[in-house]
Amino acid sequence: MKLRARTSLLGSLGWLAALWTTSGFAEAPHPQNLDHRLRKALQQAEVQPIDRGAPPSAELFELGQALFFDRILSGNRDISCATCHHPLLGTGDGLALPVGTGTTTPGAIGIDRLKGEEREFIPRNAPELFNRGASGWTSQFWDSRVAVRYNGFQSPAGEDLPAGILDNVLAVQAMFPVTSRDEMRGSPDDAAHGNEIAALPDDQLPQIWEALMERLRSFEEYQLLFLNAYGQTADELGFDSVAKAIAAFEAEAFGFDDSPFDQYLRGDDDALTDVQKQGGLLFYGKANCSSCHAGTLLTDQEHYNLGIPQMGPGKDPDTGLDFGRFTESGDPDDLFRFRTPPLRNVAVTGPWMHNGAYKTLSSAIRHHLDPSGSLQVYDANQELDQNDLVATVVADPGILPLRPDITKRHLNSGELEKLIAFLESLTAPNIATRLYETIPASVPSGLPVEPSID
Repeated sequence: MKLRARTSLLGSLGWLAALWTTSGFAEAPHPQNLDHRLRKALQQAEVQPIDRGAPPSAELFELGQALFFDRILSGNRDISCATCHHPLLGTGDGLALPVGTGTTTPGAIGIDRLKGEEREFIPRNAPELFNRGASGWTSQFWDSRVAVRYNGFQSPAGEDLPAGILDNVLAVQAMFPVTSRDEMRGSPDDAAHGNEIAALPDDQLPQIWEALMERLRSFEEYQLLFLNAYGQTADELGFDSVAKAIAAFEAEAFGFDDSPFDQYLRGDDDALTDVQKQGGLLFYGKANCSSCHAGTLLTDQEHYNLGIPQMGPGKDPDTGLDFGRFTESGDPDDLFRFRTPPLRNVAVTGPWMHNGAYKTLSSAIRHHLDPSGSLQVYDANQELDQNDLVATVVADPGILPLRPDITKRHLNSGELEKLIAFLESLTAPNIATRLYETIPASVPSGLPVEPSID
């Protein structure tokens, strides 16, 4: 007993000595002190409880839910919005790069979904859809090609974008996946197999949207759903009513404001563990994550070059590379820059980066700490589960002019674990169950709804 007491006393003295500095006792990591420092950091970063926006009517939600899961909106009737933004895959698809229409495994989602012959991967990772209806959003897509402008919206449709009913960037975004040949519309060759949407010219967006409306009008149940949601039948409405309904469903079904982090923002000091609070201080301090993952949305909606290895077909037909924001802006400073993603529920949204280059949150964070070094040692065999992508990886700094917009920094293993713990606090409780409950049993077209996964 005496030996144990002596050892305990020596341990206490050692702890006291560790706290002693030339100016007296150092600041102990007391929970109250953690809360004071973290709340001050959150205040300085202007982080507020998230505003999910006004809920849609039950009728608009029901219409949007049906449209989101219905393959009738794809040219070949083989893919829905949910295929690449599935509730059981964190509102993404679990793939580095998505597999669009023409798959060899129809009805499959996630890693079981395989690219069809003579088809291309979608060039960019399918983004998650969490809290996209929250106030503060001014752009959508990795390159912000849909954005709020002083006189309305900027979009690939230009003056062909319908005016009036589209009231936010999420609704505008929903107008375009159906027009993409690789994503949902289909190739010109598909026109010979009952795909009338694929036969239309690429530059005739209004015709494409109208052809999809004609499909919907042929279903009595859709006519009723449109009437309930808008007070007008589908005969009287355009595709913008489809996009608005899909956006309304996404905003409500995938909007969560009760994660431990959200509870902490509303004043509950016990919502976060001490380790998560320490990770939060790293996020808003030494790790400097908040310089880009800023504000309430945890994104500044700006674009950065992080030196990410490239893969897949790219966006530029001549080089096979994806130049990011440059393709939209034409500004050389925007080469290889992509928009900062939001982070709520980030732990369930992998793979990460604009092309899914990293399959663990840890490896994604490590890349941020040293982009140049990480690019040079990138191991596609380790990070990619889609074997067809491995051979397409470009990680040569000579080909990818590397001008990282973030500086190298160091976190030890303990700090990295704390940072990850903080990021995990951004996940809503019971999220898997809540997402599962958004999946309907059937859709008006009678086409199959994507299955659950084991």
